[in-house]
Formats: sequence, structure tokens, C-alpha cells
Amino acid sequence: MRESLEKMLAKGVDNPLLRFGLGKAWLDEGDGAQAALHLAQCVAQDPKYSAAWKLLGKAHQLQGDLAAARKAWQEGVAAAQAHGDKQAEKEMTVFLKKLDKV
Repeated sequence: MRESLEKMLAKGVDNPLLRFGLGKAWLDEGDGAQAALHLAQCVAQDPKYSAAWKLLGKAHQLQGDLAAARKAWQEGVAAAQAHGDKQAEKEMTVFLKKLDKV
């Protein structure tokens, strides 16, 4: 699946949904750096994409960059609150609380 998304990107297709898909695919493969690259592009294109903020935090966490994970989740909580995405807000709030215990 990731290969077909990469081909779309190479052809000039670039939008938040494609970047989200690529970020999730890389995250599923355990590559936090590549995931973060695409997810950062996703939220740059659509700052209110709370699910992307959530995965961006996960990608940073996978790389061991807890400060970047915290920042992504804080921005994600704000985005989720602004758009009434209660589930994403709750999940990222839990992630932030877990970081506080590290």
C-alpha cells in the first residue's frame, strides 16, 4: 500500500489525506522518522487534522523525541478542541499524562 501512495506523491499528488496515509504506513512499518516527515507535512497542509497530530506524536515518540511528541500532542489537543473532536482530544490527553510519568 505504501508503494502506491509513494507513486501518487511522485506524480505530483499532494494533500493531507495522502500524507496521512503515508505517515500511517511508515509508522506501521516502525519507521518513525519517515512517518514524522509525512505527518508534519499533513498538519502543515491541514492544521486541524487532529488524527494526524496524534500519529505525529506517536512517530516522534517512536524516535525517542519526547519533547517533539509532547509538542505535537499539545497542538493536536488544541486542534481537536477547536473542532469538537472529543475522542482525539481524550486520547492525546492520555498520551500527555503518560509522558508526564516518564
